[in-house]
Amino acid sequence: MTASLPHCDTLVLSADGPVLSVTLNRPDVRNAMSLQMVAELSAVFTRVAQDRRFRAVVLRGAGGHFCAGGDIRDMASARGAGGNSDTTSGEDDPFYRLNRAFGRMIQQVNESPCVVIAVLEGAVMGGGFGLACVSDLAIAGASARFAMPETTLGVIPAQIAPFVVERIGLTQARRLALLGLRIDGAEALALGLVHQVADTDGTLTEALNQAVERIRQCAPEATAQTKALLHRVGKEPMDALLDDAAARFADAIRGPEGTEGTAAFMQKRPPAWANEA
Repeated sequence: MTASLPHCDTLVLSADGPVLSVTLNRPDVRNAMSLQMVAELSAVFTRVAQDRRFRAVVLRGAGGHFCAGGDIRDMASARGAGGNSDTTSGEDDPFYRLNRAFGRMIQQVNESPCVVIAVLEGAVMGGGFGLACVSDLAIAGASARFAMPETTLGVIPAQIAPFVVERIGLTQARRLALLGLRIDGAEALALGLVHQVADTDGTLTEALNQAVERIRQCAPEATAQTKALLHRVGKEPMDALLDDAAARFADAIRGPEGTEGTAAFMQKRPPAWANEA
């Protein structure tokens, strides 16, 4: 199944039926996110959106860390490519292009029709923090440490800030971003940044396996439609949103998944999608 996926040098891809595991694979730099990694993640999520065989994407990092943020070497390269000039702006500015490319990718992850699970260990900082905030399920290991260190480096969390606010609210986002704080998994859980904290590698694997099994029980198109609906809340007038939701519900219950789900319930058997290999 991985033959249909893009070739990647900074990611390791592994497919298990409807679940695609994507491992950030630059362990020598704690999986710092290079422009190449951003491009490869974007290509993977573009393909996943087109190939609806995949129902879940598991994001994790190699070498005991999730992602330590952006690659400083890319920023140095951008500076050398004219990033210090006062005459560049917008798409002509290499720093703009570097930052905005990450923002487009993280928006893709946020809006993916798949369920995105983030398995978080070690450094979860900067861009890695942002990826955690756009996951549908975030599971932290005992070693996970979270931070938005941008202000300590003299820069701003430009592309991740809106997603952080959506995830944990403005008050807590202010505290973390403006003080550059580091927090552990327990505090991340209390803030709603993550959904579970596992004390050991064994319990982390168990939590992941349980989540994947639950995803298998849910109809893929209904899951994608539900995720899209949730993203619209607060961004559209409520009456119009509920009118459209009712129309989509009617289509769903008459459609193949609604028909199969109802039949499976009445016949006391698993629905067909639960048995997909």
